[in-house]
Amino acid sequence: MAAKKKLYETFSKSLIDEAHRCGCMKQTGVSLRYMMEFGSKPTCRNLLISAQFLHKELPIRIARRAIELQKLPYGLSEKPAVVKVRDWYLDSFRDLKSFPDIKDNNDELEFTKMIKMIKVRHNNVVPTMALGVQQLKKDLQPKVHNDGLEEIHQFLDRFYMSRIGIRMLIGQHVELHNPNPPPDVVGYIHTKMSPLEVARSASEDARGICLREYGSAPDVNIYGDSNFTFPYVPNHLHMMVFELVKNSLRAVQERFIDLDKIAPPVRIIVADGLEDVTIKISDEGGGIARSGLPKIFTYLYSTAKNPLCEQPDPETANVATMAGYGYGLPISRLYARYFGGDLQIISMEGYGTDAYLHLSRLGDSQEPLP
Repeated sequence: MAAKKKLYETFSKSLIDEAHRCGCMKQTGVSLRYMMEFGSKPTCRNLLISAQFLHKELPIRIARRAIELQKLPYGLSEKPAVVKVRDWYLDSFRDLKSFPDIKDNNDELEFTKMIKMIKVRHNNVVPTMALGVQQLKKDLQPKVHNDGLEEIHQFLDRFYMSRIGIRMLIGQHVELHNPNPPPDVVGYIHTKMSPLEVARSASEDARGICLREYGSAPDVNIYGDSNFTFPYVPNHLHMMVFELVKNSLRAVQERFIDLDKIAPPVRIIVADGLEDVTIKISDEGGGIARSGLPKIFTYLYSTAKNPLCEQPDPETANVATMAGYGYGLPISRLYARYFGGDLQIISMEGYGTDAYLHLSRLGDSQEPLP
C-alpha cells in the first residue's frame, strides 16, 4: 500500500486518470526507412512536424509503462527502486501533457529541450529496474523459482523494448538539430555504417574495463571486410558488441588468470549475408553449463556477483562494470530484435561460447518499429 499512497501524494488523481486514458490509446510505429527519408532534409517544417508527432505519441508510450509499473506481480511494484522508475515516467508524462500545442519553430525548440531532459531523466532506468528486480529476488528466495517469474520476464521484455523505442524517437528528433552532422548520418542512423569499425570501438571499450578490473585483458581479433557498410544505428550496435565482448573477456580472463598459459584471443567475425549481417563473437572461456543456458536471457540470472549489492544506488554505482546486473544479454537481444534481428548463444561447456548477433538489412524496410 505504501507505493499506492505515495502515488497519490506525489501525483494528482486527474494526472493518474489521464495517464490511464492515454495509455489505452493506440501507439504509432515509424519505419527506419521513413526516419531516414524524413530526416535527410531536417527543414524547420519537418522538425515542426516531427515535434507535433512526438507531442502526441510520447505521452501514449510513457503512460502505458507508468500504468504497467503499478500492476506488477509478487509485490515488484512496491519495491523502492521500481517506485522511483514509475515516478520518473509519471514526471515525464506530466511534462509532456502540460506542454502547449506546438505551433511554430520557437515552440519546437522549447519542446526539443524538454524531451532532451526527459531522455536524461530516464538514463538510469535499466540499472534502477535491475535493482528493483534484485530486491524482489532477495525477498522471494527460495520461495519462488525463476520459472515461476515468467510474467515478470515478459513485462521486462515489453518494458525495455518500449524504452528502446522511446529513446530512439527522442534521440532521432534531437540529433536532427545537429548543425554539422557527420557525412551519411541522419539523426541516430548512419546510412553507411561499418560494422567492423563499430565492433573495433566497442571491443576497445570492453578491453578497457577488463584491464581496469583484472589488470590485464585478452586480445580481440576482428575479421571481415572493412569496406562493407549498411544502414544501422551505431549506438545500438556498439552497446550489443560491447556487452558480448565484455562477457567473453571476463570468461577468458577468469579461466586463464591463474594459469601459465597465454589467454587465447576473443574472435569477432563480421559476415555480410543477403538477408542479415551477422557478427559472431567467439571465446575459449570455458563455456556455459547446459543447465544454465535457458537462464541466460532472463533478468534474474547472472554468473557474476551483482555490483548493486555493494553499491545499491544506481545514481552513484559504476554501471560500466564487467558483469553482474543480469541484464546484458536480454537487453542486447532486445536491441537486436528492435530492428528485426536476433541474438543466439551457442556454448560448449569445457571450451567456450559463440554469440551470433544477427542484424537485419533495413535500408528498404517499411515495417513500423516497436
